[in-house]
Amino acid sequence: MVIKNVLLFFLLLFASVYANEPYVDDATIARIAKKYNEFAKKRFYYLQATLDEVKDKSDLEKLKAINDFFNEVSYSSDLKVYNKDDYWATPLEFLSKDKGDCEDYVISKYFALRYLGVDSKKLFFTYVRSTKFKLPHMVLTYFKTPRSEPLILDNNNRKIFLASQRKDLIPIYNLNGESLYIAAKSGTGKKIKQKKSHKKWDLLKQNIKRKKI
Repeated sequence: MVIKNVLLFFLLLFASVYANEPYVDDATIARIAKKYNEFAKKRFYYLQATLDEVKDKSDLEKLKAINDFFNEVSYSSDLKVYNKDDYWATPLEFLSKDKGDCEDYVISKYFALRYLGVDSKKLFFTYVRSTKFKLPHMVLTYFKTPRSEPLILDNNNRKIFLASQRKDLIPIYNLNGESLYIAAKSGTGKKIKQKKSHKKWDLLKQNIKRKKI
């Protein structure tokens, strides 16, 4: 009984420590400060404070907090920031540089919400066409259930709306790294069988794993 209690204590201790792990560790923040500046470092501390503030809140409260936080970052094209036509930045790169394009907002919001425990099956990178800007665009969508009408988290329009309220966006397809769907007006849409993995998603995961800044 004593041994079991001791094992239970250490399991609970490990679970508690793991649950309280920061979104970005101190060593990485030190690298960011060295490569960029103290302002970049402070942005990550502010992010952690935002995450801590809503960690026990509802999904909707988490969505709003994360959407508001990252929408304060300035928009800039991949060509200007990375000298590339299309590049998916890690959350570390995006917040360190304090600028990026639509995919970068989506990526950072997605992984921050995953850190907060929001189910990955509810979150999708959604390709759309913006009728306002006459351009392809990406937003983060949240589906309460697979058949629900999604909520839209967008860097162009800072408020969170239901998809039906965003008349300026034409959905094309939904991606979450696990599945690809042809987007529909409600629900995740028709699933597509993928013969190959999504190259940008795979590269992004590699860059995140090695904590690219």
